[in-house]
Amino acid sequence: MLSRRQFIQLCLTTTLTTSLADCLLPIVREALAQGKAVKTPTIWLELGSCTGESISLDNAVNPSLYQLLTELLDMRYNWLLTAAHGDLAIKSLLETVEQEAGNYLLVVEGAVMTAANGSFNHIFLRNGEMVTGLTAVTEFAAKAKYVVAVGDCACFGGPAAAHPNPGGAKGVWQVVTNKPVINVPGCPSHPDWMTGIFTHLVLYGMPELDSYNRPKLFFGRTIHDQCQRRQQFEDGIFAQFPGESGCLYKVGCKGPVTHADCPSREWNHYVNWPVKAGSPCIGCTSPHFPDGLMPFYNHLPNIQTPATALNIKRAGQLFAALGVGAVGTHLAASIFSRRIHRHFINGTKPTDPAPPENLMQVKQEWDDLIRQQNALLAETKRLEHVKRGRKKQSLPQKARRFWQTENNDPPKE
Repeated sequence: MLSRRQFIQLCLTTTLTTSLADCLLPIVREALAQGKAVKTPTIWLELGSCTGESISLDNAVNPSLYQLLTELLDMRYNWLLTAAHGDLAIKSLLETVEQEAGNYLLVVEGAVMTAANGSFNHIFLRNGEMVTGLTAVTEFAAKAKYVVAVGDCACFGGPAAAHPNPGGAKGVWQVVTNKPVINVPGCPSHPDWMTGIFTHLVLYGMPELDSYNRPKLFFGRTIHDQCQRRQQFEDGIFAQFPGESGCLYKVGCKGPVTHADCPSREWNHYVNWPVKAGSPCIGCTSPHFPDGLMPFYNHLPNIQTPATALNIKRAGQLFAALGVGAVGTHLAASIFSRRIHRHFINGTKPTDPAPPENLMQVKQEWDDLIRQQNALLAETKRLEHVKRGRKKQSLPQKARRFWQTENNDPPKE
């Protein structure tokens, strides 16, 4: 069986040409045959959701949903997939909770509705009484071995928590606070992300998580860092409309502040992804999606500084004057969009800033930004002064100067 390090390397490299599942299933079969792993009893609850994650998983080509259920997970309850319905299905659910306490995997799809004691979302009947998603998640998570939230709604509230959020939609980790909740965001989540995390839990246990409890093996880098159009960003080549060639930053791409491996993994069985198809990334794996990243087709917020307000166009021109491309714009946008965003609302922002995103670091980055801005403004004034000092020449003057230059050139040997 692969070591955990080899497994992580496999997840990071099996993209585009090779299905992650093509590599994982033989490993799982070997581990099961050798008794090094067992099929994990799994309870899949759907709360305030559009069923996007279930559909995404059902659309997986390799492995198919059938392979996932027969070779990796022992699915005890999923209202879409169980053969039994009504009391028989709920009996299987409750028996798993009691008999497999401490051993089962709880997967939650959809936001937890917390308003009015969760009465905006009822998911099954128990002893003739309706059970809310809030009650079920709180009760079942306490006895689960692992809790996995799939989709942005389950992770951070997502579209279900968009303003005005009358149902009080929240991410699972805001409700389940007595144990870590593994967040696998996306709208929807990629099948590989879900399959990869389930496999990691079966073979190795808890994966390494970032400050938002996302697995680093899939969400460790920004889309901007991996994008096929990154060089065009650095060169200042921007599309003016979706569908055009060039970096899509000006038409709303949220890649610089969104963590996922979409550029290398791609979607629909590794065929395409939004930016490659000419549509800007809308940041659907972000904790701030959707309110914090809207309007989708507007570029990231202006950078407010004590001296002036810099938008992407002005900042891009200034940084280009110093020959550093748009790296500074990327830095500034990431600082402000992650920490001082103007559109944070309850249900989509994290409760506490996680290290190393602390006030001291923000202050340091702010001071660095101010120093860079002052240098840029000074350089801009110098360039404007030089430009004003140049006298406009008429066409005859330009021609005379050209021929004078030609006559002064040394003779060729």
